[in-house]
Amino acid sequence: MSQSPLDVARPYLTALVESLKQDGAIRSERWLDVFSTVPRHLFVPRWYEMGTTDKGVAAWRMLDTTDERRLPLVYRDETLVTTLDPDTAERVDEHTWTGIPTSSSTLPSVLAGMLEDLGIEDDDLVLHIGTGTGYLVALLCARLGQRAVYSIDIDPTTVESAREHLAQAGYEPQLAVGDGRKGYPGTKPFDRIISTCSLPGLTDDLMANTKPGTVIVTDVGLGVEGGVVRLVVRDDGRCSGRFTTAGGRFMPARSAETSYPPTERPDHEPEAATRTTSVSGRDLRSNYAFRLLLAAELRDAEFVYHCDDETGVVSFQLQRPDGSWARSPITGEQTVTFGGAPSLWSRVEHLWAWWTENGRPEHDRLVYVREPDGSAHIVYPDSGRRWSL
Repeated sequence: MSQSPLDVARPYLTALVESLKQDGAIRSERWLDVFSTVPRHLFVPRWYEMGTTDKGVAAWRMLDTTDERRLPLVYRDETLVTTLDPDTAERVDEHTWTGIPTSSSTLPSVLAGMLEDLGIEDDDLVLHIGTGTGYLVALLCARLGQRAVYSIDIDPTTVESAREHLAQAGYEPQLAVGDGRKGYPGTKPFDRIISTCSLPGLTDDLMANTKPGTVIVTDVGLGVEGGVVRLVVRDDGRCSGRFTTAGGRFMPARSAETSYPPTERPDHEPEAATRTTSVSGRDLRSNYAFRLLLAAELRDAEFVYHCDDETGVVSFQLQRPDGSWARSPITGEQTVTFGGAPSLWSRVEHLWAWWTENGRPEHDRLVYVREPDGSAHIVYPDSGRRWSL
C-alpha cells in the first residue's frame, strides 16, 4: 500500500514545524496543527537552487522531488524559487538557466509570522494576493475551509498549476487570474487580506475589498527598502498599523503575466568628489530600520551594490532618476563618492543624525497610514515626524 504525501513528508514536516515553533514564528496551537497537515512538497515539486556557471555567472539549477532523497531540501526554512522570467532566462545546460526569479515559495517562518499577525477568526473570509505555488492558500484552507478562501495571481499558468496542487491536497478554493493590486473582482468585502507579493501601495480598487475592521498584512515596497505591515481599516476608510517584527521581503507585484518590464535608467553623472561621511555603506547595510526610513525620505531613489572593477571594493550605492548617485563602501570606510547633486548623501547624513538622536528606533516603532483619499505616509509616533509617500 502506497503512502500518502503527508505520510511521506512526516519526518521532515515534523522537524520543520517544531523549528518554527521553537523560533517563535508559530505562536498558537491552531497554526501549529495547520502547518503539520499541509505537505509543502505537493506545492513545490520542482524548484531552482542558485549557483554559478563555470564562468562565474549566477545561474539557477532545477531540482525536483522525483528523487525522494531531495525531500528534506523542500522542508528547509528557505525561500524556494519556482519560476524564472522567460524574457531574461537563458539555458546554460539541461538543468540550468540564468535569469530573474518571478515567483517562489516563501520561507515558512515568514508565512507563519504573517498568518499569526493576520489574527484570523473562524468565520472570516480571506483574500490572498499572489497565489504562487498555492502553499499559503492550502494553509488557509486547512484553517478556514476552502469556501472561505480566495486567491488571485496575474499569471494564468501559475494559477492553473496551483489549482492542480491544491486539488491533490483536497482543496478547491476560489482562484482568479488578475492584477492583485486591484483586488479580487466581483465579491463582497473580506475580513482579512494577505499579500505575498510586494505592493507599492493600496489602490482604491483593493480598498473596495475591505470594510471597517478588515486586517491587511502585506509587504509594502518603498524603493530603497520596504517591509511587512499589519493594517486595520477604520470606519472612516483610513487604515493604519505598524511594521511587523516578522521581517521578510517579497518579489514586487507584476503588471505583466510572466515578466517585469525593463527598467530604463539615465546615464550616471560623472564622478565629482570623495569625502568623509558620518554614515557609511556598512551602516546602511547593517541597519534595516534606517534603510526603511531612508526609503521614505528619498522616494525617487533606488539602491544597488556597486563593485569597483579595479579594486573589487563593494559599496552601497544610491541613485536617482536625474543621474545623481552616491556610494559608500560596505567595508566600513567612512567615505562617500558621488556624482551629480551633492545633496543626495547629505540627506542620508541628516536622517542618520536624526535617527541616532532619537535612539535609533526599530522598524516596528514606525506606523504606516493610508488615508481615504489614497495618500499615504509613515509616522514615528514618539516624535510625530512624518514622511509622505
